[in-house]
Amino acid sequence: MSLTIYNTLTKRKEPLQPLEGKHVRMYVCGMTVYDYCHIGHARVMVAFDVVTRWLRHRGYEVTYVRNITDIDDKIIRRAQENNEPFEQLVERMVAAMHEDEARLNVLRPDQEPRATGHIDGMFKMIQTLIDKGFAYPAANGDVYYRVAKFVGYGKLSRRNISDLKIGARIEVDEAKEDPLDFVLWKAAKPGEPSWQSPWGAGRPGWHIECSVMSTCCLGDSFDIHGGGPDLVFPHHENEIAQSEAATGKQYATTWMHAGAVRVDGEKMSKSLGNFFTIRDVLEKYHPEVVRYLLVSSHYRSAINYSEDNLREAKSALERFYLTLKGLEIVPAVGGEVFVERFTKAMDDDFNAPEACSVLFEMAREVNRLDKQDHAAAAGLAARMKELAAVLGILQLEPNDFLQAGAEKRMDAAQVEALITARLAARQNKEWAESDRIRDQLTALGIVLEDGKDGTGWRFADQ
Repeated sequence: MSLTIYNTLTKRKEPLQPLEGKHVRMYVCGMTVYDYCHIGHARVMVAFDVVTRWLRHRGYEVTYVRNITDIDDKIIRRAQENNEPFEQLVERMVAAMHEDEARLNVLRPDQEPRATGHIDGMFKMIQTLIDKGFAYPAANGDVYYRVAKFVGYGKLSRRNISDLKIGARIEVDEAKEDPLDFVLWKAAKPGEPSWQSPWGAGRPGWHIECSVMSTCCLGDSFDIHGGGPDLVFPHHENEIAQSEAATGKQYATTWMHAGAVRVDGEKMSKSLGNFFTIRDVLEKYHPEVVRYLLVSSHYRSAINYSEDNLREAKSALERFYLTLKGLEIVPAVGGEVFVERFTKAMDDDFNAPEACSVLFEMAREVNRLDKQDHAAAAGLAARMKELAAVLGILQLEPNDFLQAGAEKRMDAAQVEALITARLAARQNKEWAESDRIRDQLTALGIVLEDGKDGTGWRFADQ
């Protein structure tokens, strides 16, 4: 069975057929770095991290490019509010983004181009579009793209140009020929960062950035273009129009879009007060809990971010780590049927929820085997971790997860001392004292687990 991917462009699943042997070239629209990344950004980060991990696991060479938009209206406005150079704001936010993705166990892209590093390339593409009649310099110093000239406009989003014209209008400071035309180069405004161009001082429009960065890094045509659900129109539609008009070639073969994040069933929005940065969330929940919440839903599905769902994610990981606890680190052995089912799920448009259900079945089998054949259980557990690695989960030492956050509540040595005192009370048949210590630990949110190898412990919540 070949690996299939749902293509937003064709609205169907299609076999992955790289343009160049087993080399997959993938571009994903990254962050505009004017603020800390939010949980919606985490969704896109994690989704395409899993895609990259699985493709490499299946033997593909992957060149993964994710850009950084480091100049736009929001960045300029935030830098002015902070009274700092926009470059300084960008560097702080990029560093914070890298910290956030590292905590979520997201691998860094192979290339991370920045818009301001590709200004010359933008000049070249814009001039090509002008020469071909797809763009025009306007009297106000802007350069616009002629949407009506591109025959395939709307093919990604399934929008009709005639319908788009209804309600479209031209702002008083614009000099467009048509309300649907979009800006490629913006004339400089007083006090804004600018670059000298053939059309005067200014800065790039948003859409041209990605067309230039993607084709510079991956070539005129490449295999996968991805991004968040809000980018299908107009951003990705405009990228196609620019790139294909400039090169005369198909831009990207497959278009992938991650699902939206909703908060308690509502769209995440600062105005609704339900907006969470990754940092906000990781203050309260272990990073792997957040990652598991994101990977346990299909990447194309909307995720409902809620306290209940986070608690369920935590509980699921606890079951996995309790299964792994006490098992030696050994080479992976057995589990071929599970591997086949896991592979079938992931090859079917990266169906991570089904893959997670296979991992749960493996965990149950490990627990069953451990009662009969400890070595076989350890080998199967290693196989389970091997598969889970492509989802970016279950790679910690069990106690590092189960006892996470101990330093914020009480010293781990204090917990161990109380457990030792309880054991002594039990050995002396001082049952009331043993129960008192257990109750004390329970009140602190600590769950004791008596087993053949002694008493372990974990926190009841993260």
